[in-house]
Amino acid sequence: MIAALSQGTLQRLPQYLIMVKSEAQQGHMEVTADEIAEVIKVSPSQVRHDLSSCGANRAPGERYPVEELTKLIEHALGYDDVSNAVIVGAGQLGRALLSYNNYSNYGVEVIAAFDADESLVGREIGGRPILSIKRMSSLCRRMKVHIGIITVPATHAQEVCDKLVESGIQAIWNFAPVHLKVPDNVIVKNEIIAVSLGELSRQLQQRRGN
Repeated sequence: MIAALSQGTLQRLPQYLIMVKSEAQQGHMEVTADEIAEVIKVSPSQVRHDLSSCGANRAPGERYPVEELTKLIEHALGYDDVSNAVIVGAGQLGRALLSYNNYSNYGVEVIAAFDADESLVGREIGGRPILSIKRMSSLCRRMKVHIGIITVPATHAQEVCDKLVESGIQAIWNFAPVHLKVPDNVIVKNEIIAVSLGELSRQLQQRRGN
């Protein structure tokens, strides 16, 4: 099911899911495409198209049961099939990511972090251990880890990436400001914080007429 979804749909579905779960928390049992569209800032027809790809088919104006819709979106995104992940780089960003405790809501379970600095090895953050990078390959293969999160400096990112791929990693969430070279069968999602902040600043300037 996931393979049939377009990149745009995959990017919008998590936003729909957050909105739908918010409706459930407020005690709302149903929601319309128009209501989702108003919050997410896309057209109602786009919402209906995206949701139909998850198996939720409704005509314009028809309401979606919130509980059923939540399950369909989670299944389409693979959130009901939890994947193990590891973090490589236990610096400030790595430790912050280790402290986050809601990964399982998004189909991911971060089980450990790795670092080359032996002074950090043995610590535990958020109930997750920091291990020697020397153990990375064996643990990833033994635990069937498929997701690697890179939070090392740019100068070490490609080396870490290569080791993750050799360890069986199939998807990489990269926080290092560098383009990674990976085999065609490995997925890379770049999360360059400075670039995102710069884009946000430019959008603010444009809105203010500067």
